Amino acid sequence: MEEYKRHNIATVVLCVAGICLNLLLNMSVIAAGIPLYLNTVGTVIVSVSGGYLPGVIVGFATNIIECTYDPSALFYGSLNVLIALAAARMADKGWMKRAVGIIGAIPVFTLIGGGLGAVIQWFTEEMAFSSEQLNGMLYSTGYFNPAAAHLASSIIMDLPDKVVTVLIAAVILRLIPEKYWNIFSFRWWLQSPVSGQREISEGRSAVRRMSLLQKMLIVLILALTTVAIAGIVTSYEIYKKAVIHEHTRVAQGTAETAAGILDGDMIDEYLERGEDMEEYRLYKSILSDMLHSSTDIVYLYVYKIEEDGCHVVFDIDSEGTPGEETGTVIPFDEGFKEYLPSLLAGKEIEPVITDDTYGYLLTAYQPVYDSNGVCVCYVGADIDMAQLIVMEKSFLTEMIAVFLGFFIMICVFVIWLMRYGIVYPVGTMTRQMDDFLNAEESQESIDKSVKDFRSIDIHTGDEVEMLYRSICALTAKQAEQMRNIRHFSESTAKMQDGLIITMADLVENRDSDTGAHIQKTAAYVKIIVEGLKRKGYYAEKITPKFMSDIVRSAPLHDVGKINIPDGVLNKPGKLTDEEYEIMKMHTVMGGSIIEKAISTVEGENYLKEARNMARYHHERWDGKGYPDRLHGEVIPLSARIMAVADVFDALTSPRVYKPAFPLDKAISMIQEGAGSQFDAKCVEVFLEALPEVKVVLRKYNEDANA
Repeated sequence: MEEYKRHNIATVVLCVAGICLNLLLNMSVIAAGIPLYLNTVGTVIVSVSGGYLPGVIVGFATNIIECTYDPSALFYGSLNVLIALAAARMADKGWMKRAVGIIGAIPVFTLIGGGLGAVIQWFTEEMAFSSEQLNGMLYSTGYFNPAAAHLASSIIMDLPDKVVTVLIAAVILRLIPEKYWNIFSFRWWLQSPVSGQREISEGRSAVRRMSLLQKMLIVLILALTTVAIAGIVTSYEIYKKAVIHEHTRVAQGTAETAAGILDGDMIDEYLERGEDMEEYRLYKSILSDMLHSSTDIVYLYVYKIEEDGCHVVFDIDSEGTPGEETGTVIPFDEGFKEYLPSLLAGKEIEPVITDDTYGYLLTAYQPVYDSNGVCVCYVGADIDMAQLIVMEKSFLTEMIAVFLGFFIMICVFVIWLMRYGIVYPVGTMTRQMDDFLNAEESQESIDKSVKDFRSIDIHTGDEVEMLYRSICALTAKQAEQMRNIRHFSESTAKMQDGLIITMADLVENRDSDTGAHIQKTAAYVKIIVEGLKRKGYYAEKITPKFMSDIVRSAPLHDVGKINIPDGVLNKPGKLTDEEYEIMKMHTVMGGSIIEKAISTVEGENYLKEARNMARYHHERWDGKGYPDRLHGEVIPLSARIMAVADVFDALTSPRVYKPAFPLDKAISMIQEGAGSQFDAKCVEVFLEALPEVKVVLRKYNEDANA
């Protein structure tokens, strides 16, 4: 700690010396009339010998103090700060130890001071181009537009300043032995990654303790205080003086001038005769000239205020808005209701800002008096407050220029404070947590991710370390839970699959014609759903879980046949209409059987797709199927897939009432049913996978003949 104190005292002394050097050189060249600034010499020296934080402090403090004798210095504080950062970076790269590096620093500093400085000046000051100034000379050559001429002249004018600055800084740095440079840096809160360091006794870490809350409070208080002071003071002064005062002055001046030329004794006659009077036309011409000679005034008019409204005496045509005819009565706008007593009494009122029928306006009313001193009417001058947008651009630039310096200062401090205490450990935890979350589904991958996370070994001595320890415990428990869940899921899946096959076998053993029907339809369902997935059809529906569910539960699609009488189920001939109706009920019964099974298990259940297939696999795409005459995509996708698989197997398998159709005939019949009986997309992918279909068909036919 004593060593840190010595470092800090030395750094503070260096910072004070750098600020004094900047101010001394700057005031000297101003007094001598030399066209240089030299207010960054100390900044460069401190940045090179002490690092970016002391350099930023010197650069920013210099401009703050300069504001006492040059208010515009506040807008350029960010440039001094950027030069500090650039100098510190160059020092880290070893530039300032070599002649080539010192020379290379000159254009870098010039681009910051002259280039960015020109941008700030362009938006905050009214630029003038004259033949006697460098920017005017460059512009007159015809090779530069105004912006380019201003930028080039600013860089050229700033170059000598940066040459002298770098040379003075290089000489002074030569006088300071390099072995002393390492003491010119703030140390007390600096944290750096510690490789392989272990916790010391009682769970305390070997680094300085500061809570995350304290760190955030320091940053928050500093940021809010700094930004609030700069924002409130700057915005108040600029807005109040540049907008309210200027607009009010222009509006009042115009209204007063117009009121001064009017003859109050003639107002009633103007209202009565209007354009018929030469004097009226003369006054109207004068008022029109006044309106159109001002870039700020948008409306100029003369109203006589009566109880029933504003009686138009003069209303000058403005751009895009013709004036009202003389004698027209205009109702009072809502924004003027509170001023009506004063207006009707002929009193003066303060300028009013309203947002009503005619837009967002600042209005100045000036009374016109007759020879007896009685107010007979008012001259109104309106300024469009939308012009504030133009002024706000300049205001915004000035605020950005001011805030930039403050923000860089804050960012430098925050980075210095939190880089090793928060950013690195949290970033590492985040990356490792992503690896854990994205680990492969195998238990080995999950266990490896947990081991990798524990190997981070974070020791920040604050809430970040506490969070790390908690996450380590959480991931370990999660891995163990996943191991248990995986074991339980595998056991449950085996039991469920066994139950499905058992139930399906019960049905198949009752049906004398369905040889290997459940195996073949399950295989066809798998082929179809994989084809839909491959083609990108129904992508939002076909998830890995959906694919697994329908393949596993496909054998249950005819489970309802268990309730069909043997005489109907195994009848060798064609069924009567009554028998066919009984046979059709196997869909309803199957759905009911599986629904009862689902009701015994809470939450999501793969049997829901089994229920859909059992109940709806005889529905048709055109709505002519059974039992509910569903149509199109209203039919569950699993049932539409099963419909193709079930019919194809029925066509290619012998029944007691028919022989098996040839493969080509069965394929043709399936193709003909696309878009009427079947979902065309299901048929499409089924037919595209005919080689796989033939493999399934050949396999089970061989088994049947064996």
